[in-house]
Parts: sequence; structure tokens; C-alpha cells
Amino acid sequence: MTQVYASADPALLAQKIGHIFVTPRLLEEALTHPSLAAARSRKAGMPYERLEFLGDRVLGLIIAEWLYEAFPTATEGELAKRHAGLVNRDALRLVAQGIELDRFVRLAPAKKTEEGRTNLAAQSDALEALIGAVYLDGGYTAARAFIRRYWHGALSVHDAPADPKTALQEWAQGKGLPLPAYRVVDHSGPAHAPRFKVELRVKGYPPVEAEGDSKRAAQKEAAIRLLEKLDGRGDESSVKKRAADPAAL
Repeated sequence: MTQVYASADPALLAQKIGHIFVTPRLLEEALTHPSLAAARSRKAGMPYERLEFLGDRVLGLIIAEWLYEAFPTATEGELAKRHAGLVNRDALRLVAQGIELDRFVRLAPAKKTEEGRTNLAAQSDALEALIGAVYLDGGYTAARAFIRRYWHGALSVHDAPADPKTALQEWAQGKGLPLPAYRVVDHSGPAHAPRFKVELRVKGYPPVEAEGDSKRAAQKEAAIRLLEKLDGRGDESSVKKRAADPAAL
């Protein structure tokens, strides 16, 4: 029998988020990490991953609808930037931490189990699975209520977020340089708690390296580091400020 890493009662999470499941099985599936389903045929599809897929699309649609309503004069480009900042893994992590989702996810024992529980990718994936479960259990209205409740603060930010990679790309283009090049130089750790090391190169500047628990997180950190170096050289006075926004990718 597969041992389960201890987790809190899912019913407590349902109470916390204000949605009591008509079909509790959906909540159980959303909180059961694939590490517990190693014996399941991959061809059959794992409920957690299927719910994650669904939740990602539901979140994207509801946020898009909300932005369309909230910013009637915004351009398509401005809406796209806001949307990207609200559905990325950083935004998902903040919501997951707010509801203490990591306490409820069921994991199999692993070398770095605690890291897997608090891993950025694991938290964002679990939250998408939870959204998918809420949607299937209560429909669009229930999913919309959940998302509007927990994304309200982030949506009220006045300025569309500028992520570090975009800031660096715009700086390079302004200098007439080729686009920044990112390359994964190392990938370690188990599937539920990976570590990526990325090398970032911009023509004419020394390369920088950074690590993260996803390729996107590592790329973001590398962009921040290079922008900080450029700012220190006086190459661009505003890049450091533009890269400081946590809503990225």
C-alpha cells in the first residue's frame, strides 16, 4: 500500500473557501497529487491532471471576462498584460498560500516531500485542479465566485504589470540588440519538486545564471539579475524598477 504524506481534512478546505461539495470525490481528486497514482495507467488519465487542465481554462476565461468588465477603455494589449499577470504561477501561488492549500494536498513520500508540498509549480497546479473541481461541482457561478473572491485584490492594481522578461526584451530592442536568449543548463530534482538552472545571454554582456522551480521562474529570476546589473551600470535607469513587479510571466 502506498503511504500518504499527512494532510489536513479536505472538509476544512471546503469550509475555508466557502464551497461545500455536492460531490466530495471531486475535491478528493483535486487534492490527490499524481505521486500517489503511480500504479494508474497513464493512458487512462489522472483525475488531478485532468482537473488541473480544466481549471487552467476556467480561470483564464473568468479572469478575461472580469477584465473586460472592469476596464472598459483598456486596449487589447493592456488587457492581455493584466491577464498574464493574474493567471501566472506567481499569482496562483499567492492565492494558494492565502488558503493554505499546501496543508491539504495528499502526496506520496519523497526525498524532498516538504519541498514538493510548497513548490511553486505544485501549488499552482493544485489550485488549478481545485478550480476545476469547483467548476464541475457547482458550475460556472461557483467557479466565478471563488475566483472573484480570491483575485479581487490583484485585479484592483491600477497599472498593467510589466514582467522582467518583457522589460529586458524592450531594453534590448531599444539598443538594437538581438532578443535575450534563455537556455536551460541544468535540471534536477523529482517531478513534483524540480529545479531548473537557466543561463541568460544578451549580446555584448556577460551571461547570468539563475535557478527556480520552473523554467519560467528561473528565466524571470535571470532577467531580474541582468536588469539589476544593467541598472548598476547606468545602462537603463528604469529597468530595475520595471523588473521589481512580482506579477510576471
